[in-house]
Amino acid sequence: MTPYPLTWLYVPGDRPQVVAKALVAGADVVVIDLEDAVAPGRKEYARAATAELLSEPRPGVHVRVNAPDSPWAADDLKALTPLPGVSGLRLPKVTSAEEVAAVAESTGGLPLFALLETALGIERAFSIASAHPALRGISLGEADLRADLGVREDAGLDWSRSRVVVAARAAGLAPPPQSVHPDIRDLEGLAASCAHGRALGFLGRAAIHPRQLPVIERAFLPTDRELEEAETIVEAAVREEGAQALPCGRFVDAAIVAAARRTLTSARRT
Repeated sequence: MTPYPLTWLYVPGDRPQVVAKALVAGADVVVIDLEDAVAPGRKEYARAATAELLSEPRPGVHVRVNAPDSPWAADDLKALTPLPGVSGLRLPKVTSAEEVAAVAESTGGLPLFALLETALGIERAFSIASAHPALRGISLGEADLRADLGVREDAGLDWSRSRVVVAARAAGLAPPPQSVHPDIRDLEGLAASCAHGRALGFLGRAAIHPRQLPVIERAFLPTDRELEEAETIVEAAVREEGAQALPCGRFVDAAIVAAARRTLTSARRT
């Protein structure tokens, strides 16, 4: 495994048979969704079905609960927090550090992940990212953010994407995964979008169908060329201390060596 998950597979919480298939689909993390994927009239059923499923340990399963200001949020947290099968909670539509802190205090240190889906959430990205030690990551909810900003072209979200990447790094969190690519048939478009996201600093991506998983993994794992270059840099660093120039002419300092080590670590998957 890489140090951080690369694939996060979302699945509706009110469809237990689909959840069962997702659990064996090969995603690093399965996210059972109680929020956008579940209609209001199905919320209680989805919560009960999820609680039953997660009453025993199941590594790598997160739950996206309903938004903090929704009528279902308190019941979600009460039902799910004590369950041994919950590895983390994803909090949608977070707009303040106080929301994160309040959830953290009521969930006893369970890992939390905040989704920023509004202009206000983006403006407060670092404050949210550093809100509480229980918060392990932040990421975007691009569908809601696009609607909130009135953005039509994909490039209009790049500033917000970079803002989240920088906020996560500044707060000492894992690099954020990209938001979902909604067209499950467009695998070429998914690959191109992943390449763009990787260039912006994202690591991994949320998915809504198992067929997207191998495309995402290929996009975010280092290429053979990247691995070869990283090995050369690390080997040179072992031989000599301090900044130096490689035979190819590239200047290497401690930051470059650290990045090379991360590249090699990210390739070690089992």
